[in-house]
Amino acid sequence: MAKIVVTGGGIVGLSAAMLLARDGHQVTVLERDPTEPPSPEDAWEQWSRTGVNQFRLLHFFLPRWRAVMERELPEVVPAMDAAGALRLNPIATAPEQLTGGARPGDEEFESVTARRPVAEAAIASLAREAVGVEVRRGDAVGGLLTGPSALPGVPNVVGVRTERGEDITADLVADMTGRRSPLPRWLEAIGARRPDEEVEDSGFVYYGRHFRSADGSVPFAFGPLLQHYGSISILTLPADNGTWGVGIVTSAKDAAVRRLKDTDVWMRVVRAYPLIAHWLDGEPLDDEVAVMAKIEDRCRRLVVDGAPVATGVVAVADAWACTNPSLGRGMSIGALHAVALRDALRTDAAGHPGRFALAFSDVTDAQLMPWYRSTLHFDRHRLAEIDAIVDGRAYEPGDPAWEAIKSLDCAVAADPDLLRASVALATLTKSGEEVFGDPAVVERAMQLGGHWREVASPGPDRAQLLGLIGASEGGHAG
Repeated sequence: MAKIVVTGGGIVGLSAAMLLARDGHQVTVLERDPTEPPSPEDAWEQWSRTGVNQFRLLHFFLPRWRAVMERELPEVVPAMDAAGALRLNPIATAPEQLTGGARPGDEEFESVTARRPVAEAAIASLAREAVGVEVRRGDAVGGLLTGPSALPGVPNVVGVRTERGEDITADLVADMTGRRSPLPRWLEAIGARRPDEEVEDSGFVYYGRHFRSADGSVPFAFGPLLQHYGSISILTLPADNGTWGVGIVTSAKDAAVRRLKDTDVWMRVVRAYPLIAHWLDGEPLDDEVAVMAKIEDRCRRLVVDGAPVATGVVAVADAWACTNPSLGRGMSIGALHAVALRDALRTDAAGHPGRFALAFSDVTDAQLMPWYRSTLHFDRHRLAEIDAIVDGRAYEPGDPAWEAIKSLDCAVAADPDLLRASVALATLTKSGEEVFGDPAVVERAMQLGGHWREVASPGPDRAQLLGLIGASEGGHAG
């Protein structure tokens, strides 16, 4: 069995450590933030994670994440339940005239979700007691250690050096430090080629707040958790212990709506959307609107031109690829990537650093890359759609895939099969290829929802939105 260093002690890093330890590996997790997690009950009030800029922003754990945890780490979901996590199934709670009644398989749409600090504290308590896992908080990695090369001209990583100067040897270093990973800098310092990176500003900005009910309930959802209203989208995310989050997602270029960071403006705007307004009927848990901006879409590949830039090191989850988080896919994709790493270490390639680097890259491309690409596809179209609305023009991209997505969204209330297809797509239960690979789904969606451009949005139009904000139409800011 291997000695493995995991850099980054977030939810995915801790989950991966437990997965790997269960196979007999000795895993050391190095986490930069020094604070020990409090109990889940105290996590929201007492825990600050400066290394995770979205720690107190809106989070949601999709059904795909719950399914992976129940299959691979069955102790995680009970720990979430004990912390007050919410179980939610959008099919089970929808009116029967929309769902056509309960069906076998509907249980796969159940999520178990919580605010990020609460969920991470629950999982951290499990990792703290896991056999074969050592979690060292306040131990930041300063760089990589190298040894004899496994491939000519390719550095071979054999561990890490902490910022305090301690050398920790390992058979594999798994970088899980998230979307701001310093891995390229570490690789450059050991003389490795730069990873192949695709990177661009995601183009979105988030304005969010959390609330709590007096009786432990959460508001009823009149529609999907992410709803698009012209040039803004609104997230309504139920969470643990009678809490929930509400977020407005806009284009970072839309200067006219930047006053949403003002609490009174934010509240006034959300109140104006009739399907959303009741989500404000609770006690605010934040004095101010939390803002997250300057989010990058990035994919980092450690195999370039068919050769690893280094062996003995892999990038996992957000350290490998990250996108705009409004679709809520990050935790699920990270969990799937951690399982892929565990499975790769079970193969014959695990004993050969060069072969392992290539094999893990191939598995990542085959299993995870389609999720990244589909997320980018949606994001790019949504941003372009917002640009068109701000400019007062129709958005006509001529992309059949976008037309199918919009038609499916419009048709869900008219067909129980399409409703389930849409929920499966949104929850990562099925991929876009699985959903739209069925010609009958596309045909039915176009038949029932192809008129989506003609459907009036139940909320303010662009001019009314700007009036609520108290802004004049200034167009985009560069």
